Amino acid sequence: MPEWLNIMIRSVVAIVYLFLLTKLIGKRQIRQLTYIEYIVGITIGSIAAFMATDMDGPMYHSLIALTIIGLFPVLMDWLSLKSKMIRNWVEGNATILIKDGKILEDNLKKERLTSEELLEQLRTKNVFRAADVEFALMETSGELSVLLKSQHQPVTPQHLELVVSPAEEPQAVIMDGVIMDEPLSTIGLNRRWVRAELEKVGVALENVFLGQVDKGGQLYLDLYDDKLQVPQPIEMKLTFATLKKCQADLELFALETQNKSVKRAYRFDSEELQDVIDLIKPLLIR
Repeated sequence: MPEWLNIMIRSVVAIVYLFLLTKLIGKRQIRQLTYIEYIVGITIGSIAAFMATDMDGPMYHSLIALTIIGLFPVLMDWLSLKSKMIRNWVEGNATILIKDGKILEDNLKKERLTSEELLEQLRTKNVFRAADVEFALMETSGELSVLLKSQHQPVTPQHLELVVSPAEEPQAVIMDGVIMDEPLSTIGLNRRWVRAELEKVGVALENVFLGQVDKGGQLYLDLYDDKLQVPQPIEMKLTFATLKKCQADLELFALETQNKSVKRAYRFDSEELQDVIDLIKPLLIR
């Protein structure tokens, strides 16, 4: 057998076998590495390269070595599930770097991090002042986890005691100027509806790079020409404003009339309409 063909066969076998080993080890091998997995990753790469180019030794020797070293992290993962002590030894523990806005210099030295590196890690989390941080931990994967102080955390609808509708994935109904029939049928729409919406905003289908429909049935467009501005859908907001105006008119009619029975009817209708508005507000205001 020619030497170049032998190298080609060995290389293909090494790649295929490494792929199978990686699938066996699991997704963590490519997501984050423990100390053991880091060592194993380097070792099996070296063995695979040696197997592909070494013409003297038999190939199965390298395959045996790859199997033993590749299965080692699987064994350690199994032992880690059984024992917390082994898990701590293999994976390590998270280290607190900032507590109550105060940087813990000793822990910083322990992780061999400089203040510049810590600030860089904080900036990747959109944090620019260490004093704003309640806790910052260096995870075993090397990632920095940050918890801001309460007064510096972003305001959410929960903080404001607002009820919002659940988020749902929008459907891409236009891609590269082509209408996508399957997403349209999923949300119960058709091509006629798409063309009617495009006519409303005066946009040709071939000029649309991407079109998405949200759960409220509103079409959002991104055009090839970024200089063109597409009017944003306002039907939901107009509906909400109309309902609020009707409710306010009912309250005003109740105040103006002198007939007690009519006044009670207006007030009852106003309260009923307000209940409806409160119910559908999360769907109309997003």
